This record gives sequence, C-alpha cells and structure tokens, in this order.
Amino acid sequence: MILATIFETTLPLTNPVLKFLLILIIILAAPIFLNKIKIPHLLGLIIAGAIIGPFGLNLIERDSGIILSGTAGLLYIMFLAGLEIDIADFKKNTSRSLVFGMYTFIIPMVLGILSGIFILQFSITTSVLLASMFASHTLIAYPLISKLGVVKNKAVTMAVGGTMITDTLALLVLAVIVGMANGEVNSDFWIRLSVSLLAFGLIITILFPIIARWFFKKFDDNVAQYIFVLAMVFLGATLAELAGIEAIIGAFLTGLALNRLIPHTSPLMNRVEFVGNAIFIPFFLIGVGMLVDYRAFFKDWETLKVAAVMTIIATLAKFLAAWLTQKTYKLSLDERRIIFGLSNAQAAATLAAVLIGYNLQIFDASVLNGTILMILVTCTIASFQAQKGAKNIALSEDLKSSTGEVETDERILIAINQENNLEELVNLGVTIKSKHNKKGLFALHIIDNDESNNNDEKKGKKLLQRAGQIAASTDNKLQELLRYDINLVNGITSSLKEQRITDLILGLNNEKGISDGFFSNLTLGILSKSNPTTLIYKPTQPFGTIKRHLVIVPDKAEKEIGFPFWIIKTWNIARNSGAKIVFYSSIDTQKVIREIQSKHPIECTFKEFSDWDDFLILSRDIEANDNLIVILSRKDKPSYTPSMQRIPSYLNKYFEENSYILVYPMQVGVGETSMMDISNPTILEPIEKLDEIGKTIAKIFRKKI
Repeated sequence: MILATIFETTLPLTNPVLKFLLILIIILAAPIFLNKIKIPHLLGLIIAGAIIGPFGLNLIERDSGIILSGTAGLLYIMFLAGLEIDIADFKKNTSRSLVFGMYTFIIPMVLGILSGIFILQFSITTSVLLASMFASHTLIAYPLISKLGVVKNKAVTMAVGGTMITDTLALLVLAVIVGMANGEVNSDFWIRLSVSLLAFGLIITILFPIIARWFFKKFDDNVAQYIFVLAMVFLGATLAELAGIEAIIGAFLTGLALNRLIPHTSPLMNRVEFVGNAIFIPFFLIGVGMLVDYRAFFKDWETLKVAAVMTIIATLAKFLAAWLTQKTYKLSLDERRIIFGLSNAQAAATLAAVLIGYNLQIFDASVLNGTILMILVTCTIASFQAQKGAKNIALSEDLKSSTGEVETDERILIAINQENNLEELVNLGVTIKSKHNKKGLFALHIIDNDESNNNDEKKGKKLLQRAGQIAASTDNKLQELLRYDINLVNGITSSLKEQRITDLILGLNNEKGISDGFFSNLTLGILSKSNPTTLIYKPTQPFGTIKRHLVIVPDKAEKEIGFPFWIIKTWNIARNSGAKIVFYSSIDTQKVIREIQSKHPIECTFKEFSDWDDFLILSRDIEANDNLIVILSRKDKPSYTPSMQRIPSYLNKYFEENSYILVYPMQVGVGETSMMDISNPTILEPIEKLDEIGKTIAKIFRKKI
C-alpha cells in the first residue's frame, strides 16, 4: 500500500517527493548532457519544461509551487544583475545605457505598432500593447554571462542598464493601457502614478541601504543574513507592484541598493549566487517551458501567422537596437552579441502583458499562443548569441592576462592569533587578492616553543580550520600553516621567507587598538627582517558595511618601489567591495593616481592633503561607517615624515570607533630587496601578471622612475 502510494502511476504526478526529484534530475542532467552538443543549459531547461509540462507528457502541472519558485527565480535574475554590476562602470556608462535603453524601446515600439496595424489588422490600442511586449525583455541569458565571468564588461553594463529603462517604459505603457481599458486615465491617474513611483524609488535607494547596513553590523549569522537578503528582494518587488509597475524593477533596484553592502568576494555573495543558480533560476526556466503548447500551432493558420509576425518583429527590433548601439559606440562583434543576447529574450514582462491583455479582451487566443512561441524562439536565439559572445570575450581576456599557465607570484599571508577578528582578516585577504590568484592565500598561527601545550595546538588548529572554512565559502583555497617557534616575530619572518610571501596581513584587537609593544615588535622585528607589503587591520565593523575608504597617501609615495604593489590592493578593495574611495594626497601624487583611475575607473574622489603634522584635521571628514587606509613609510625613505610616528596614538585616541588599515609598502634596502635596482624592469613583473590594471600601473610607475 505504501509503495503504491509512493510510486503512483496517475499523471500528472501529485506526490511532492517524486515531483521534486524529477525537477532536480532535470536541473542536474541539463548542463551535463547539453554541454556535449553545445546547447546552452538554460535553453535545455526550457525545453525540458515543455516536455514534462501539461502540454507535453503531462508529468507535472504548472501549479502554485512551480509558479512561486519560478517567480523567485525571475526576481533572482534581476536582483543578481543589479547586485553584480560594477557601480563605477555603471555610472561611467549611464549615458550609453540610456541610449541603448531608448534604442531597444523605441525601435520595437515603432515596428510593433506598424506591424500590428498594417499586417495583423489590430486596433491602435491593441497594437500599442503588442509593441510594448516587444520593447520589454528578460535577462534570461544573464546567468550564462555571469558563469563565464564577463559581467563587468561594458556591453553587459549597458545591456543591464538599458533593460531597466526599456522594461520600466514598457510596463508604464501597460499600466496606461490597463487604465484606459478601465476608464481611469485622467489627471489623478498621472499624479498617483508619479507620486507612487517617486516614493518607491526613494524608499529602495535611500532606506534599503540604511536598513541593510544596520542588519549586517548587528547580525553575523550566515543563515539570517541570507534570509534577510531574500526578504529585501521580495519587499522591493512588492513595493514595485504597489507603485504600479512590475516586480522585476523592484528586484533590480534592490540589487543596486545592496550592491555596496555585499562585496563580490564575500561568503554572502557566494551563497546568494549559489542558491539562485542551483534552485530558483532553473525553476523559473522550467516553468517558462511548461507554458509551451505546441498543439495551438496546428489548429489554424491565424495562430501561426500571428506567432511568426511577433517572433520576427521582436527579434529584428532587438537586433537593430543592438546593431545601432554597436555602431554608435564602436563596440566589437562579440559585445554586440552579448547586448543582443541579453535583450532578445522575451519572458517575464512580455508574459505579464499578454495575460493582462488577454484577460481584458484586448488580445485573443492567437496572440496568447503566439506569445508562447515567441518566448521559446527568442530565448533560444538569446542563449546561443549570449553564450557565443561571452565565451569569445572570456577567452580574449584570458589570453591578455596570461600566456599558458602563468603564476601571478602573489602570495598573501594572514597571521591569525585570535577568534574575534579572524573572519574579517580572511575577508580582507580575499578582497585584496587578484582574481587570477587561486593558490596564493595562506593562514599562519604561531605557537611559542617554550610555553606550548596541547591546548595551544588544539586552539591553533581550530583557528586555522575556521579560516579555511571562511575562505572556502568564497570559493577560495587557503593553505593552513601551524608553526612552532621561539616567538611570534621570528615565526612570521621565517614563514615569509619560506613561503615567498608578497603581502602580509596582521590583525589588531578590536578593543585594545595599537599597543606600543606591537609597533616595536613590528618595526624592529618583522619590517626590518622582511619586505612584503604589510597591512595592519583593526576591524570595528564587517568589511561589507563600510561606506567609504579614506586613503591617506604621503607625498612622494609614487616614487617608491612599493607604490604599485599597494595601489593595486586599493583598487581590488574598490572593485570587490563597491565602496567609494577618497584619496588624500599631494597634487603630484594625485596626478599619478588620476592617470590610473582614468584607464581603470573606480568610484573615487580626491582631496589635497600633504601636511601630516595636521593629521587630525581628517577627523572632521571621517564618518561613522568609514575606514581609514593610512599609507606609511620607513625612516630615510622618500615618503617618510617624522609625523608618522604619532599616527598610532592618533588612531587610538581620535579614531577608535572606525576601522583602519595601516599599510607599510615594500621598500628598497630592506630584507631581500637590499640590492634591488628600481630601474630593473623585472622588479615589476609580478604585478604585471595580476591583470590589466597591473600592467597599467607598472607602465605608469616606470615612467615616474
């Protein structure tokens, strides 16, 4: 009896275990089998949905469970698009996104209205609503782009920004048509719509970041943080619907609002992407496939005619928009493919519009069925085009960054001594490292030889294991080093030499701050015997909740050999965290940093500052969620000033509520670099291997020396 209940034979399946098992098998099998025949797995999930759906083998109904999971998947796609976008590039390409958004809205609207009136013989109202369906699109192919690692390409930024513009305009057209059908379009309608949209935008862009920053500072539980993010996505979607537009706009704006608070290298970002790509997004794609009713296309010629016209016009309009964007901004063929692939797929807003139009009797059954075919065809074309363009761009970037298997020579050591700052130290290490650095992350715990016992060893192993877990949650491998030595300084310096470390991260106690003994050990011990770029970090709040990084740079810092090595770490902090950078430096130093920023934009501002005797003037600029990054130097070096000796006491007394990072750059005449010739081009080879910005910084630095 029990077996008969479990293995039921009636269709569609009603047993929840069997239904979920079948969907999981499809999600698992689609990428495995379809990759062999070069078909994007996203398309495979749509086809699988059509096969198992009510119009195929009727294995599963498109019930409330499928609809709920699919809705979450659709919102997830839009949320990830806003979350992963590079804010600096987004601002830089705002005008381009606007132009593309208008291209991809106006061209489909014009062609859609003309085809509706003159080819399909529809009324003007019906034709306008039909055209709005062509103008909107869904970022179905975005997970493909994200998986291939090219989401920061300018074409992706333009396409995502343009999507928000065209979808908003198309959905506003839908709102007006619905209002006209109900006889509600009057002055009150426009006032109500304008006020609700303004309130909606202000709540998400201003209030959401404040709430999220407070939550992340108060609660560090991994599960709670993820549930909070999911709740914010659905809250944003709900507010969008209350404002009179589709939920996907709310999800996208929520992603933009939380962009700076969820660093791209953080464990939370990894969890958000993992759950979305593993569960929610596949459910959405399978649900879209379940809508396909192939029988409708054999009932009459009118359905086939409408479906053909809709598919051809929608595809042609989106191609023309992508082609005009390419010609306007001199983009490559692959960048055009990405724009076309991201903008051609019709799904979410299109489906909402056709269902509303059908219920209001603006559309007939032929348009409804034609829309389903259009969704299937456009999603197919979009998947192939986006995958081809993204693969070519990813391959090109790999060839530029390396030739063959090239090591970056970047090796980051995190000295771990206590539990309370462990996670933030590892997060800093993950944030500053190059994206090509897969194996160069180390965690070190030192045990005093003279005072060691079994408890010390157990504690050390536990700390290292925890550090490894934190790094693994960000998809990074961390090598654990447990060392017995005569003292802490000797253990660190010996490990630096043995592991050929280029960057050292040391942590300060959150409550005690900087002690006199700490700096005497640091300067007389570690810094005099070794020469990595050394970062001393005191975290008072989670790294992702930092709003601005204030980087204090001494005069002539650009003339020292360590300049390019710490500046690229600062760039990685900006690119991976999304926080704003404020550089305080002399005019001459600013010129060098501005030159780098012009070629590799990050969101930053510059303020003149050169008198370190007046360091406390910075206390007037620093705010509650700011982090200080102070670039120091060593005696007799070009950028050294005696005022630097007072910095620790200033930080302890006047900046105790803020996080800060003290940076000691690599120097000529220390440790292994005692015989360095800074004019030797091989000195900068390691930084050139990191990525394109490394090459730029090395090139600029060579000109300065």
